[in-house]
Amino acid sequence: MSKLWPFKRNSSSPPSSGPTTPVHEGSDRASAHAPARAGSAIGGSNSAYDDISANYSHSPSTRMLRRQLSYDTNADERSRLLGPGRAARFGPLDPDDPAVSPYNLWTVRGLRWMTIVLLCVSVVWWVLLLVSAFVTPPGMNSRGSGFYEFAFATIAVAILIVTLLFFATPSRAEQYSCLVISFLLFVDTIIILAVEGIRVEAGWVGITSVIWAMVMSGWVVLCDRIVEYGKAEEEERLTGRHETKRTLKEWSAVFTSTILTFLLIVVTALLTLTLIMIAHDTSLAPFGSRYYVDGEKYQVHVFCEGNKNVSESTVLLEAGEYPVEGGMEGWVFDAYNNGSIGRYCYWDRPGFGFSDNAPSPLSAGMAADALSEALAKAGETGPWVLVSHGVGGIYSRIFASRHAVEIHGLLLIDTLHEALLYRIGSPGRGFRLWLRGIISPLGFDRLWGWMFKRDTREDRIFGTAAYQNGKLIKAKLQEALVATTYTHNEIITAKVILPRDVPLAVVSSGERVKNDLRWYEAQRDLSGLSDRLVGWDIVDCAPHEVWRTLQGRKVLETRLKQLVDARKSREVS
Repeated sequence: MSKLWPFKRNSSSPPSSGPTTPVHEGSDRASAHAPARAGSAIGGSNSAYDDISANYSHSPSTRMLRRQLSYDTNADERSRLLGPGRAARFGPLDPDDPAVSPYNLWTVRGLRWMTIVLLCVSVVWWVLLLVSAFVTPPGMNSRGSGFYEFAFATIAVAILIVTLLFFATPSRAEQYSCLVISFLLFVDTIIILAVEGIRVEAGWVGITSVIWAMVMSGWVVLCDRIVEYGKAEEEERLTGRHETKRTLKEWSAVFTSTILTFLLIVVTALLTLTLIMIAHDTSLAPFGSRYYVDGEKYQVHVFCEGNKNVSESTVLLEAGEYPVEGGMEGWVFDAYNNGSIGRYCYWDRPGFGFSDNAPSPLSAGMAADALSEALAKAGETGPWVLVSHGVGGIYSRIFASRHAVEIHGLLLIDTLHEALLYRIGSPGRGFRLWLRGIISPLGFDRLWGWMFKRDTREDRIFGTAAYQNGKLIKAKLQEALVATTYTHNEIITAKVILPRDVPLAVVSSGERVKNDLRWYEAQRDLSGLSDRLVGWDIVDCAPHEVWRTLQGRKVLETRLKQLVDARKSREVS
């Protein structure tokens, strides 16, 4: 034990049997009596030991030991790990020394842990919104697409991740960028709260998402400022000055964080512009009335034209891939004007046109029930001649099977067969629809059309640009998710229930029948749904939207008039 003692003994001092005490560097009393105590503890003189002790006292480990023994006897749990005066006692540290860090401060460490907690909360919210696109959690139903809420949650998560990645390297560029993001999110919050149409569609989920994202951007600015002050304080305490120059590593961190926050600024700015455009679109009033359905979870739009006549059937239109107002209604309105029909009605399926989005999942049978409820609230009782196009044929056939007594005819316009439901329910198509929905809040195509193509509100809601609408994308995603499961089972059941004496007319696209053998076989099978087939027409050179050709319009109007003129005895005139 004696040869490990780091201090040289004094051979001239008398031995002492008292206990030894550690030497406190910087204490005059300790330094005055340290040699005597060392000598008395060891006792006697030894020249060999004197040489070893003399060399050992200048070794790095001895200096480190002296630093460790130099502590403040009044320190407690609130004292800093590296107390003040460090640079004055032992010399300044190099600015690149790992000990020079803002993490020495409890405040900075506490902010970092708090940011991690906020990130965890944001990620949980982000996951809930992600899941709600496929299965809506209880109480989280949004009457809009839900993609805007997901976008705001993504911004909150992204900005917190960027902050944590570069937490110890604050920069003014990042602070100013986050201030811009916070301001844009504040504008988004004002728009959502001020515009009734957007506020109703967003609901509490959307309002919470945008406010949370705004608060997180402000939190990031606060953290960055505090870390900046803490970093400067530690540099002055440990290096003797505030370091104004950055290392290459620090510059790389600042450059990366600036680029990432700039991208977030671009995303937030596009969201703001899209919300401004949507606020303008909500000023377009629906043509008919909107009715709450499914326990008042959402509203659907129903429109009727003409006077009720109990002796004549009402034509009920079911859209295909796009809203009725955008094309299908045109030729029906012409038939109404020239007297071929006396009255017609149509509705916008959930997510189409002026209707809200429904909770997920949504099958064709669920949509048919929503139509039944909306018609009952509108006071429309039929009898009906159902006219459907594309995938709308699935919805019409299910509706007809559940209202067989009121159905006086079916007109199927190039409709989808149940054997081909896999085409709209494939995983690849579902993923593409989800991806389109995720980026739809940025409004790349809609903003371009609004600014440079002069697209109108009508174009974006139900016209040529309706396919860019996030609500319509969400509706098609819901359709794809259950096409081969719930919807397929419902249409198989409907095929069995639907009476075979319902008058039926089938009109097919010449182009699709010619180019797709399976489509031709499916159309032929549809013509056999009823024993009272009025006719199966294949319109040459007609596209999927058969009414876009003159010949197609003539055929459609003729077949529709025949079905409307049928009596309650279901005899075709």
